[in-house]
Amino acid sequence: MGSFSIWHWVIVLVIVMLVFGTKKLRNIGSDLGGAVKGFKQGMKDGGSDEEQNTTKLADESSKKSDTIDVEAKEKSSS
Repeated sequence: MGSFSIWHWVIVLVIVMLVFGTKKLRNIGSDLGGAVKGFKQGMKDGGSDEEQNTTKLADESSKKSDTIDVEAKEKSSS
């Protein structure tokens, strides 16, 4: 009684198909697959953007070692 046999799963699948219909189930499956694919792509893009921003900030800080930020000086003296 603790585990379901293959026949239990077949009956459940038939009931779900009768309630929702195969077209609706296909749409749900494709939407779920698209969401997972988009999430993976976002995670991949997010990591590369973070690395690019870190590299960009390091490059900018090395270039600005000789410059003075006049606006920041004016704000701090006010």
